[in-house]
Amino acid sequence: MKLSENELRDAIKLLQARKPLPEKYRFLLFDDDREVELVWNGKTNEVTNTVLPFQTIEHIDEPRDEEAIKRQKELFDFSGKQIGDWTNKLIWGDNKLILSALKNGPMRKEIEDQGGIKLIYIDPPFDVGADFSLDIQIGDEQFTKKPSVIEEIAYRDTWGKGTDSFIAMIYERLKLMHGLLADDGSIYVHCDWRVSGYIRLVLDEIFGKDNFLNDIQWLYRGYEHSKSHWNRKHDTILMYAKKYGEQTFNYKDVLENLSEKTLAKYKYEDSEGRYRLRGRNLKDSPFKQQTDLLPEDEKKYPDLIYRQYMTDGILARDWFMMDFVNQSANENLHYPTQKPEALLERIIKATSNQGDIISDFFAGSGTTMAVAEKLGRKWIGSDLSRFSIHTARKRMIQVQRDLKKDGKDFRAFEILNIGKYEREYYVTSHVSNDEGRAKDLEHKEKAFIKLILVAYKAEPVESFKTFVGKKRDRLVAIGPIDMPVTSDFLNQVIAECKEKGITKADVLGFDWEMGFDSHNFKNQGVDIQLKVIPREVFDKKAVEKGQVKFYEVAYIEIKPVIKKDTLAIELCDFSVFYNQDDSGEVEEKLKSGGSKVVIENGQVIKKYKEKDSEIVKQEILTTKWSDWVDYWAVDFDFENKKEIVRVLGEDGKEKEVWTGGHIFENEWQSFRTKGDRSIELTSAFKEVPKGKRKVAVKVVDIFGNDTTRVIEVNV
Repeated sequence: MKLSENELRDAIKLLQARKPLPEKYRFLLFDDDREVELVWNGKTNEVTNTVLPFQTIEHIDEPRDEEAIKRQKELFDFSGKQIGDWTNKLIWGDNKLILSALKNGPMRKEIEDQGGIKLIYIDPPFDVGADFSLDIQIGDEQFTKKPSVIEEIAYRDTWGKGTDSFIAMIYERLKLMHGLLADDGSIYVHCDWRVSGYIRLVLDEIFGKDNFLNDIQWLYRGYEHSKSHWNRKHDTILMYAKKYGEQTFNYKDVLENLSEKTLAKYKYEDSEGRYRLRGRNLKDSPFKQQTDLLPEDEKKYPDLIYRQYMTDGILARDWFMMDFVNQSANENLHYPTQKPEALLERIIKATSNQGDIISDFFAGSGTTMAVAEKLGRKWIGSDLSRFSIHTARKRMIQVQRDLKKDGKDFRAFEILNIGKYEREYYVTSHVSNDEGRAKDLEHKEKAFIKLILVAYKAEPVESFKTFVGKKRDRLVAIGPIDMPVTSDFLNQVIAECKEKGITKADVLGFDWEMGFDSHNFKNQGVDIQLKVIPREVFDKKAVEKGQVKFYEVAYIEIKPVIKKDTLAIELCDFSVFYNQDDSGEVEEKLKSGGSKVVIENGQVIKKYKEKDSEIVKQEILTTKWSDWVDYWAVDFDFENKKEIVRVLGEDGKEKEVWTGGHIFENEWQSFRTKGDRSIELTSAFKEVPKGKRKVAVKVVDIFGNDTTRVIEVNV
């Protein structure tokens, strides 16, 4: 402590008066070797260390297994094979919880057995104007999908307090990434002029300024509009090593092409018939002739050697000149934050090797994972947006298909989330004794049910077995907090309704058991409405503002088609019940000749006002139920693969536990693409053994929400 008597006296007086100390005391009171430090409102060194098990939602082994492919394999197959040493991972959820689970949980060992994460690339939401809206193509019209409440919450948490909240968000996540990154790994953080200065200081603090490697400038062309300052035509990509000097850098893989002018001037053929480049300043070089180059010279003067004698290109510079994704390019998915594959290709080639694990925790449309797969790397990607996960899923399946078609190997990938276990964490008790834990859990569960009822705008009720609330003339039941709603629970609800003469009831649940068929509970003398509880109920502010919207469970109708010992599945119907925007308000705000697309009771409707008229007309854009289907897939042998999670027991040892569920193994799929908006409604036929089996079908709608249906089939 470096305080003079006067400074000590003044500090005591200020503290007694409950006044803040001047800034200079921060350096006088505490020993700190950091000469420069970034400080923001609410700064803390604490980071999340919660370990929640990952739930496997889907496993994709084959990029669409067809009968024709199976027959071809029996003869001679040149197609690419699946590599089985690692399953790539696409994870839906809050990346803070995901990073904590990866860093501190059982999956850490699986990652380290593969050599650890060697490269992290992230493109966080540095654009303050972003609002998570998405333009979705429906026929010839575009519909703007509003962000879910959880995306609005993420936006508010990131930018609600301006730069302070953004830095707090990125600081904690970068600390977790630092702990997860291999010692010989490196990280790239993509940003622009809005936050690049702050992120540089955060990275200096977490990774250490001595581990700074590059301030890369990505230069691009585009529309120039500013006449008041230089037009901003670059982004910044900051590169840091975990440990300086140990990081991978394959300079030969990213050599830049020599210009035709340079080649014409300096290229020559040596005595052995090899093409060389003449040095431009040989008189200043310690080497008078090309034959004077020795291995030790190459080590001593590597920069000079390759500048003067490199025959394949010149060493890459810390500026990249490449444009955004071309509108007509095959890779263009029209995803708002999509980056060109060429950008990620340069980064991944330079800073990783084949077989290394690459990670992107703000995955967006999946560019990092797509390039990593094509370059023979393993990958982990995550995003908070369901639509992002769905976009990346389709993209990665297409990459698998292309690699297989070209005779190149590919890896399986799985879709994970921690949503189910977030609920469990919410009602987990940390009280040590059994009696105290039981009371604590009871208190938390009651508080949680109260929160759901408030969000649903229902009143609490008592004296019922299954019902906990009432909304107008309907009683409300809430399914289990830590598991899906089962048919048994619905049967209990209906039994109580019949016993007490209840005719109208709502059943709310987070998940619905695989194979749950809502039609089994119709026409039993009770008007049952089944509603999905959105994850947004965890946000009390969203609940207080009435932003949480419950929606009905989607409905799938499927039919098996059996021919001898083969089985196909026909998708017959798919019903959704979304609403977005108030039709009355939209009609009032329409100007003459204007139009707006809304969603009303599961229909996408274009509202428009004719010119020179006040008459509002409408056109239904989703004319067929199949217009809502963006993707669907079939597991021909559901219950073949149990869902096993690895958890740490009370003794601190890792163990495997069956969750009671099964993993959806994606064996066939059809989906819409940018270039092909059609979708098949009958799967390929698959050879199956005779007997009974359960078949699962997953349908993903145009918003990225998925619904699963399981039926029993007897072949």
